[in-house]
Amino acid sequence: MVQHEKYMQRCIELAGLGIGAVSPNPMVGAVVVFDDKIIGEGYHHKYGEAHAEVNAIEQVINKHPNSSELLKQATIYVSLEPCAHYGKTPPCADLIIKHQIPKVIVGCRDPFNQVDGKGIEKLKDAGIEVVVGVLEKECQWLNRRFFTRVQKHRPYIILKWAQTSDGFFAPDNNSQHWITGIESRKLVHQWRSEEDAVLVGKNTVATDNPQLNARYAQGRSPKRVVIDRKLELNQNLNVFDHSVETLIFNELKTDIEGKNKYIALEDFDRYVPQYILFQLYLQDIQSVIIEGGAHTLNSFIEADLWDEARIFTGEKELKKGIKAPAVIGKVTGEYSSGKDKILMLVNS
Repeated sequence: MVQHEKYMQRCIELAGLGIGAVSPNPMVGAVVVFDDKIIGEGYHHKYGEAHAEVNAIEQVINKHPNSSELLKQATIYVSLEPCAHYGKTPPCADLIIKHQIPKVIVGCRDPFNQVDGKGIEKLKDAGIEVVVGVLEKECQWLNRRFFTRVQKHRPYIILKWAQTSDGFFAPDNNSQHWITGIESRKLVHQWRSEEDAVLVGKNTVATDNPQLNARYAQGRSPKRVVIDRKLELNQNLNVFDHSVETLIFNELKTDIEGKNKYIALEDFDRYVPQYILFQLYLQDIQSVIIEGGAHTLNSFIEADLWDEARIFTGEKELKKGIKAPAVIGKVTGEYSSGKDKILMLVNS
């Protein structure tokens, strides 16, 4: 089992390289092992492209002239159950059967209805030995965004905010006030590149005129989601620059203007977080990082619609202003970012 865990850990490391590029698919890594040595490895690089198992097996074929014989004696490790249906690509279970790989070690089952045990069953029916559940919790955590979308029919929600050392979110006079340092701002841009969308309320856009992109990080910028009930925001603000797809939730119109999509909600007095998340789910948005303002953050907290919270605390004090949101969850980590502190929580 220790050997299994070693190779599954490598699968998880490989899978993580696909973050921000494979949604709404899961991140998956695979390694092919022969004689206690990795002879091929791969991961799912981009949505619509080859899956991890395909890339790992192809590497074996490209590197080893006797690949056919090696594969017939090898073990393939994969962090998520091999697919058994035709989607953007052919079933990976069929590929494993075709190459007569005799043993498959799976991190965790795929909850997607068209897979969910069917890949494992297909492999077993072909006479392949299958072991399931190696580093299962770690593999499930890796794909927490995918699991949440499939099982809860909503995106995975990350709350993010910065607060002063005395617990304030912002001044109460609608002025812009930086709480964190440049290291933290760069980290936030990296986080944005890993999620499908970033969401803010009207006041945050009006006060800060944010670009909400990932310009300080490598990777693509997320879609932007803005809540502007009465469409009061100036169209010259950065979020309406058509650089990325931007969804504007309001109560007045549903329309598409370039990359800006206006989505009217029938009821803006009740269940607004729920309505927004369902619309995002319908648009294949698998994860959202909510960055403000305080009212928007609190509305999702009060609805118990959040999965992670990432809270920066800076050195500065404000003495008065808008109080920072408060959330109760399980602490998963405490870190430093320059002179700032970061508290990481999950909703338990």
